Amino acid sequence: MRLLPETLFGRAAAALLVAFLVFEAIAFGVVWTLVIQPLARRSADDLAARIVLSAQTWVELPPETRADYEMELSFRHSLELGEVHSRLNQPAKANYFAGLIEEALSRRAAQPIRMMRGGDARYDWLEMRVADKLLRIGFDRERYALQAPLAAAGVFLLGAALTVLTALILVRQASRRLNSLAAKAGEVGRGRVPEHLPETGARELRELTAAFNRMAEEVRALLENRTVLLSGISHDLRTPITRLRLALSLLDDVEPARLAAMERDLDEMNRLISDMLAFSRALHDEVATPRDPNPILAELCEQARRLGPVDWQPGPPCVVDLGEAALRRIVGNLLENARRYGNDAARSGNDAARSGDGGTLAVRLLSDAATARVEVLDRGPGIPADRREAVFRPFTRLEQSRNREQGGSGLGLAIARQLADAHGWRIELADREGGGLIARLVMPLTSRVTSRDT
Repeated sequence: MRLLPETLFGRAAAALLVAFLVFEAIAFGVVWTLVIQPLARRSADDLAARIVLSAQTWVELPPETRADYEMELSFRHSLELGEVHSRLNQPAKANYFAGLIEEALSRRAAQPIRMMRGGDARYDWLEMRVADKLLRIGFDRERYALQAPLAAAGVFLLGAALTVLTALILVRQASRRLNSLAAKAGEVGRGRVPEHLPETGARELRELTAAFNRMAEEVRALLENRTVLLSGISHDLRTPITRLRLALSLLDDVEPARLAAMERDLDEMNRLISDMLAFSRALHDEVATPRDPNPILAELCEQARRLGPVDWQPGPPCVVDLGEAALRRIVGNLLENARRYGNDAARSGNDAARSGDGGTLAVRLLSDAATARVEVLDRGPGIPADRREAVFRPFTRLEQSRNREQGGSGLGLAIARQLADAHGWRIELADREGGGLIARLVMPLTSRVTSRDT
């Protein structure tokens, strides 16, 4: 189970919450120990001293003046005092301050004192013997209860909570800006030119946004310059290649085998130029439309069968936002690679190429609740796990493919990767059970077609 959130906002919120709880626990402990407890004990001791002194004074007064003294205590000190002949039998509701008063009164009066419940619910009552008199004293609970430190602690907690809330709001705003930058960076990575982000907010965010906007413009200019440069080079190279091909066709004294070899060299040069052009234009936008990929894949497999057997296994009807040209180019490149290396393995007597299916290529369409997956399977030598990312770099080829007859330009998978990135898809490479390679194109599923829709 993951305890640490993945998002910046979640991690900041968790860190602030933990820090807030730890700080509040420490602060409350310090305030309780150094402020609230001493004040509460002092207040309880002062009230106990006043009650004991009032009771002793009442006993010493002449009987005819006691009524006036009782009125004075009630008016000035909210204390009710009088002689009784029976005790109360209902204890008062326990609370921290009442316990401190009982402790202080018991100590000063040298007798056990308990807080009791009387007729007036606002008052707490206690009974004590002074001389031969049983006196009942009541005091206003709200007047003598300690409120100021608790109120201060509440205000402190509220201020700390508002501080944490404000920090979370600021972090949320920053995380939204970073999420927006990440989304725009993804568009730049797919060769698109995103709209400029507003350069607002704190200075650091403004500088970051401005730098990102400049980077996006520079990337766009670089991509345009690359396309123009490669297009110009290809145009300039094809003209002398055409002249050379024409000159070869006019030669009569060259051996046919040597003439055929030179023509193959020219074909290889022309194919390399075409691949470079396709790579430079791979990031051009293509409007995606919701479509079922099954018919397109079936057509591609039918075309591929002209060069050899292909086992096509359609998937359930589903709808994906497709760029048809991109899908055709990606799957076509994957099929070309699979056939090239699978045929190499079959000619070299590779046991994996003969296992079960005799080296037949296979294309499958699978889908689940979230994605549609096009799998191209071969029985070739496979690709080592540590080289599977490298083969997507331009002009990167494995050692097995470096021959004039079968080796490619090293741009097929690079073009496929760039087209997939431009459409929000991804390409994965994995080992095939029994030997060989699985090249998998994963596309987000728009919807699944039900049987009533077909």
